[in-house]
Amino acid sequence: MCLAIPAKITKLLDGDMAVANVSGVNHTISLSLVEDVGVGDYVIVHVGFALSKVDADEAAKTLALFDEYYAAGAAAAAEEGNA
Repeated sequence: MCLAIPAKITKLLDGDMAVANVSGVNHTISLSLVEDVGVGDYVIVHVGFALSKVDADEAAKTLALFDEYYAAGAAAAAEEGNA
């Protein structure tokens, strides 16, 4: 299974590299596959590469879905621990 996650660009680095933030965690990623990316833009990241730019509203919706998924998993794990 492949998973690509929206990330916000927080800093541009030399050599088509950037710092991207995902849920409060910074990652160094490559921007070599996308054009015209700047600080504040959202990109879809897979295995350390930005694959495409994404609208901030779409990024927020996707990240909210991930939050719901993780919350549901945590609730299920807590129920299993109490059984």
